[in-house]
Amino acid sequence: MTSNLQEPAPKPAVAPPVLWWLRLEGLTIAVLSAVLYQHVDGNWWLFAALWLAPDLTMLGYLAGPRWGAHCYNTVHAYMLPAALAIVAVTLHHAPLLPYALIWFNHIGVDRLLGYGLKYPTGFGFTHLNTARKQGPN
Repeated sequence: MTSNLQEPAPKPAVAPPVLWWLRLEGLTIAVLSAVLYQHVDGNWWLFAALWLAPDLTMLGYLAGPRWGAHCYNTVHAYMLPAALAIVAVTLHHAPLLPYALIWFNHIGVDRLLGYGLKYPTGFGFTHLNTARKQGPN
């Protein structure tokens, strides 16, 4: 027996105004990291060359959504670039700092554009949005 009732549309993971705050937070990190990158005399060619490097983790999706989400989230959370920046500052190893700032910038821009941390249910399911239902309604 089939029902004529349609499934309710998926609710967003985060709704306005909280979503706006999270995107503004991403903008803040992106701007701050770019300003600091300029301040440490970072090479802008290096910045351009490495900016998309974190997105290589999307190759993890070739092994399935659970593994892909794990790979993506590991590199798209602020903890690893923060650890790299802390190591650079505390060990007085300044050449590491630009890499951390590029990494922060990438994550900040992703958040600003609405790309969030992934759930293992699929690439489009993030902490900032949910995938739309596919197929006819």
